[in-house]
Amino acid sequence: MIYLKTEEEIELLRENNILVSKTLAEVGRHIKPGVTTKQLDRIIEDFIRSHGATPAFLGYQGYPASACISVNEQVVHGIPSDNIVIKEGDIVSVDVGTFMKGFVGDSAYTFAVGEVSSDARQLLEVTKEALYRGTAQAKVGNRVGDISAAVQDYAESFGYGVVRELEGHGLGRKMHEEPGVPNYGLRGRGPLLKEGMVICIEPMITMGNRAIVFERDGWTVRTKDRKPAAHYEFAVAIRKDGPDVLTDFRIIEDSLI
Repeated sequence: MIYLKTEEEIELLRENNILVSKTLAEVGRHIKPGVTTKQLDRIIEDFIRSHGATPAFLGYQGYPASACISVNEQVVHGIPSDNIVIKEGDIVSVDVGTFMKGFVGDSAYTFAVGEVSSDARQLLEVTKEALYRGTAQAKVGNRVGDISAAVQDYAESFGYGVVRELEGHGLGRKMHEEPGVPNYGLRGRGPLLKEGMVICIEPMITMGNRAIVFERDGWTVRTKDRKPAAHYEFAVAIRKDGPDVLTDFRIIEDSLI
């Protein structure tokens, strides 16, 4: 069932998602060569708790950390570890969730570590633009497939792979609600977008083909060909006059200047 949110509920979701953006900005300042992903996870947990929220990911379906931190060929759900050390030229996707005042925030951002290759830089730019193009379709009267097709068409125009086994989702009192929001599909298909729906749009785009592997830890997803992947995520409220983006990437990007 798809739950439509009231104005008050949307504002609570916005509050959570702004905190997620601030958390991503905070951890982004620490993503440097020599730092482990476990150290980054501790920074994330401390920051979230210091702002009166709890990490929504910690313990979710048994997940053992406060964030998903995925490096290079890891697509999503990378478990932070003392054995994973960030290096110059890496790309690092950080996915963070908060729980506060009965609602959830959820967003992801992929960071470039120092000087990355031109191919990696393009992957990041295209994935983020695919997110923006999908988000532009998130308005009353459209369908989920309009979002999905916008993401897929743009990413595939660069020869990139679009992961199909994982998708975006509704967001509210629970982290994963209906409807599912795939990153591929056909315009005019799928659930109708209505005022008060809140969804997460999250392109997961690979530099090579779209085939993925689920690692033995039960969480980490990587590309089968071990080429890099990027992941960005917005929380968006559906409005008659267009998308109301509850996430704020400006907070993150201003912190990286």
